[in-house]
Amino acid sequence: MSKDNKPSGPSQRSLRVGELVRHALAAIFQRGDVEDDALHGAVITVPEVRMSPDLKIANAYIMPLGGEHAEEIVAALNRHRKFIRGRVAPQINMKYAPEMRFHVDDTFEEASRIDSLLRSEKVQRDLDEDGGDEH
Repeated sequence: MSKDNKPSGPSQRSLRVGELVRHALAAIFQRGDVEDDALHGAVITVPEVRMSPDLKIANAYIMPLGGEHAEEIVAALNRHRKFIRGRVAPQINMKYAPEMRFHVDDTFEEASRIDSLLRSEKVQRDLDEDGGDEH
């Protein structure tokens, strides 16, 4: 916490460890180390891994290519999270490997929603009205 009692965001160490875990997960998924029918043929991206402040929990946000079957894939990864943790541990060089938790990354969906709102007729009309007031 900073002087004004507002959270200052993740620490540099937390960000660095999150990035190490993200790279390790991406390599594991690329090699196809996790065997599950729900994962068969799925190309999984890992846009972000957020670490808890104590570095004991890694929240991995994933998205399958095309966004198809995202919930099934997340459920499969969570079923195999102990196995995945064992694969990540040697790659991140920490005393304790963090507990893995997988979530669907909805940032692409949210960005698309915001983009469509900005392109909506109502917003365009409001922008046109604002532009007309300046002349």
